[in-house]
Amino acid sequence: MTEDIRLDSVDVAILRALQNDGRIANKALAAMVGVAPSTCMERVARLRRAGVIAGFTTTVAPEAVGRTVQALLAVQVQPHSRPLVDPFVVHVLAQPETIAMHHVTGAHDFVVHVACPSTSELQRLVLDQFTARREVARVETQLIFSTWTGGPILPAGTVTAGPGGVRT
Repeated sequence: MTEDIRLDSVDVAILRALQNDGRIANKALAAMVGVAPSTCMERVARLRRAGVIAGFTTTVAPEAVGRTVQALLAVQVQPHSRPLVDPFVVHVLAQPETIAMHHVTGAHDFVVHVACPSTSELQRLVLDQFTARREVARVETQLIFSTWTGGPILPAGTVTAGPGGVRT
């Protein structure tokens, strides 16, 4: 964050609305949160400057672009050291199948969410892009049957008070 910021109920309402629809027009957002459009625009700009709003993205449905098989790859790297980890992260993120990568604690070092066109392409990815690397000691693959997402992300301590309501 580039500036210290305190979030009030209007800021929280803006964050909730933008996470539900990042393309909402400023005028509609202002009406939704109960402020003037100019105030709303300045609040969003302030949230961006402060690093609270990190960016805007488009979410693509993997199955809509021919990637019907999703999996989580639990990867153990040996030895777990920066000279091996950093290039491994760069390699994994360069794969077009990679949706997300998480550095985790526990028996595995990384969990990688991937989307492939088929199980044979998933097998190729695991064998050619993961286990073929000298630093990869083990890969455990779990197919994803269904996914649910939470959100929106709100400031710590914010409690929802029924549909659309926020209590801090």
